[in-house]
Amino acid sequence: MKRIRRRWLHIRSWLPVAMVAFLVTACGGGGASPSSSGSGGGGGGSGGVIKIATQSPLSGGNATLGEAIKLGAQLAVEDRAEDFKKLGFTLQLVPYDDQADPKKGVANAQMIAADQDILGVVGHLNSGVAIPSSEVYEKYSIPMVSPSNTATQVTDRGLKTVNRICARDDFQGPAGAKFAVQQLGAKKIFVIQDKTAYGQGLADAFKDAAQKLGAEIVGYEGITVGEKDFNGVLNQAKAKNPDLIYFGGTYAEGGLIVKQARDKGLNMKFMGGDALDSSSMVEIAGPAIADTYYTSIAADVTKTDEGKKWAQRYEQKFGKKVESYSSYGYDSAMVLLKAIENAIQADGGKKPTREQVRDAVRAIQDYQGIVTKVGFDNKGDNKYAKVYVYQFEPGQYPGQQIAELAKD
Repeated sequence: MKRIRRRWLHIRSWLPVAMVAFLVTACGGGGASPSSSGSGGGGGGSGGVIKIATQSPLSGGNATLGEAIKLGAQLAVEDRAEDFKKLGFTLQLVPYDDQADPKKGVANAQMIAADQDILGVVGHLNSGVAIPSSEVYEKYSIPMVSPSNTATQVTDRGLKTVNRICARDDFQGPAGAKFAVQQLGAKKIFVIQDKTAYGQGLADAFKDAAQKLGAEIVGYEGITVGEKDFNGVLNQAKAKNPDLIYFGGTYAEGGLIVKQARDKGLNMKFMGGDALDSSSMVEIAGPAIADTYYTSIAADVTKTDEGKKWAQRYEQKFGKKVESYSSYGYDSAMVLLKAIENAIQADGGKKPTREQVRDAVRAIQDYQGIVTKVGFDNKGDNKYAKVYVYQFEPGQYPGQQIAELAKD
């Protein structure tokens, strides 16, 4: 009896390990081990499967924008699938849920590295997840094209694999400050930030630029992601009686801050960055959203006839209206796929290595996407990125685009 019990305990000890291995394989993690040389994969033969991955939050408080990135990339893969079939390859999308969590993003990046058919990543939504995850991509030469990471540190590290099609915080923050001071007439500003790489970086860039333009920063406070009650920080803001409250953070907290501020009689203008650019922001804040402005790194795709047709196609396919990063997820994926195609052609039709795709991505210049033009500099920043200013209206999304700002 003791021998049977010991054998059962032994079986139970390896069952969880076997189940994890099965789940990793089933969700696209791949069965191959990452190469210690970092050469990445799959070069040398023609034909076969080529995959690109997405990394974005598909669950939790940031899921609205994270899913938009995934769906945009999915549409791009479907649009290019026939082209790759003619080249002899089956094109696939492998979505990963990073849950807006740096640890989860890194764990996913390790699984992506293990799947030698994955030649690139579209993502992330959150800079704080992208920064540590991209260290893994760099190790295994996996190119990343981000639709939304704005923190300066994302590209300032000089990694060969990291690229973005959107503007940086050191452009977005000052652009928002210039609009707030010169167009909205803000002289006294209270700044709130969520202590993340994105939120604090954006708030600091806004604050510094606003001060240089002559505004007084009457308060600078941090909140924690996931909080629901902002009475403490709003009481501080009320005591300072600012002309404008600026928030560096995402819509999950931003919507609540706006709503609770209005409930306290704080009826001054409210402003934030691109992470407020979501239909969920309007839903959370409700009627309190009036007199709220935001800068976005994402253009309104419906401003052009081609963009309108694309938005209609997106809505028909997914049964959802486009979000701010739907089109940027699409353009990021299309840039990545163009680079893979270029690498295939440069290598005589063979399946390219990750290094070849990495270099082909960085070489992209003057690519016209559905919503933005893309040309990477030597750090992986988009030379054509712009910042847009929107105003929310109660019950309506997206906000009304009221300004378009190019970098000086």
